[in-house]
Amino acid sequence: MKAAFIQDGKVQVGSFDDPVPGKGHALVRTHRCGLCASEAHFLHAGQNVIDLSRKFGGPYASLDQSQPFVPGHEYVGEVVDYGPGSKRPVKPGRRVTSLPIMRQSGSHAVIGFNNACPGGFGEYLLLDEDMLSEIPNALDDNLAAMTEPLAVGLEHARRGNPTKDDCALVIGCGAIGLGVIAGLKLAGIAPIVATDLDEDRRALAIAMGADIAIDPRTVSPYEPLPDLDGRQVNLVYECVGLPGFLQQIIQSVGFGARVVMGGYCMEVEELFVFAAQNKRLTVHFAGGEEPQDMELALRSIAEGTIDVTPWIGAEIGLAGVADALSTMSEAGSPVRTVVDPRRL
Repeated sequence: MKAAFIQDGKVQVGSFDDPVPGKGHALVRTHRCGLCASEAHFLHAGQNVIDLSRKFGGPYASLDQSQPFVPGHEYVGEVVDYGPGSKRPVKPGRRVTSLPIMRQSGSHAVIGFNNACPGGFGEYLLLDEDMLSEIPNALDDNLAAMTEPLAVGLEHARRGNPTKDDCALVIGCGAIGLGVIAGLKLAGIAPIVATDLDEDRRALAIAMGADIAIDPRTVSPYEPLPDLDGRQVNLVYECVGLPGFLQQIIQSVGFGARVVMGGYCMEVEELFVFAAQNKRLTVHFAGGEEPQDMELALRSIAEGTIDVTPWIGAEIGLAGVADALSTMSEAGSPVRTVVDPRRL
């Protein structure tokens, strides 16, 4: 098969042997796969990610970046076959997505971040048959590929245990933040305040269900907000992942506030416990999506209750992956560029 792969911090396109399914594996031909910032991390800080996983425990500890690995964990594809002795829960020819986790054959790996578990930037991949979610016939491939990133935001949203009495703030309007907004809106939480430095992302936040979107350089989202009749936020979702944000939030929120840390920060974070204790704050650390989040994300996209169409920008082939990953953090870039690995 042909695939875009990463080796020693560089993106290349090459040929690999087609993966061979074992027991519990579904062989899937990839139709689409979204580009995520987590793949971009491996272009400039890959060894740091691996070292942190080895030191503190994490899903990337077994990855050897000196050897090629095929990334891509936001995929949709067509079931081709199964390994011997498999349960075969979805018929060949049907499209699926899944949690990007492989637990068959005694392994536990993140698909797309493991040398032995190629991801969706290749023509074929192996999926854990127990994790499969079947895609409805009428759902477009590009929209279906947004299931996993939306599911992450939905998990973060529920992790804060939001109630109808909350006034929520979402910091950062990338895919995770937009997914949080969508999840809060779906749960009937209002008002929702969003902040982002980028005007286009603030507009997307409104489209996803935020009541107001603020440029934090000009207006503090923690003060009483005139547009919300003087209400103040009490439930904060951090979706940026840069050091310093947690302490900034602790200093800024009011008594009894709750904070959900969703941004994936890989640097040391300093904070004053004294300040958090005096305010009786609660801090949740959100992780990845769970099966219930994937189910809700897929159903919401298919039924149109969450519209992820504005997330999708360019559709590219394998040859465009390197450029797309290098520019994805620039102003004006789409929330998601989608790869069709059947195209060069």
